[in-house]
Amino acid sequence: MKLLLIFDSGLAGAGGKSNPNCELTAKKGMIGTGEMLAPHFNKIGGTVIATLYCGVEYFKDHQDEVVKKMTAMAKKLSPDFVVCGPGFNFPEYSEMCAMCATSILENTDIKACAMMSQENSATIETYRTKTPIVKMPKKGGTGLNNSIENLCELIDASVNHPEKLEEVKNKYCY
Repeated sequence: MKLLLIFDSGLAGAGGKSNPNCELTAKKGMIGTGEMLAPHFNKIGGTVIATLYCGVEYFKDHQDEVVKKMTAMAKKLSPDFVVCGPGFNFPEYSEMCAMCATSILENTDIKACAMMSQENSATIETYRTKTPIVKMPKKGGTGLNNSIENLCELIDASVNHPEKLEEVKNKYCY
């Protein structure tokens, strides 16, 4: 199963606070925090084909452009699933995750989701009916491994077991 990751520059390992204006970039394979996700993805037969990312300030200044380009890049790469996040409790990054996942779902045949913590309540309320948003702890909180396992269950249900998708979404998403 081919997976695509959408990160901010911090999770991509391209400098978060030190590089907030990092332009939209695509890298083949898994980078940054993606390495932490690999063992979980392996359990469901998932392989990260690419990681897309940009800085949060760049996103704030170019929202429409970033969302359109990430959607177009996802369409070109044609993964089975796109993971936007984990956004933790970072408001701008979580909004980017939700906007990109929603655009991918609305403009392609590709399955996608966002991940963020409950501290992003305004974003969750705005996007929860448009894209699955996997529950996760805030940065430094407990339960990250569980939320990643839940993400993998959502990916597997979306791609391989659509009959289980609603049950999984009700269990692990906002």
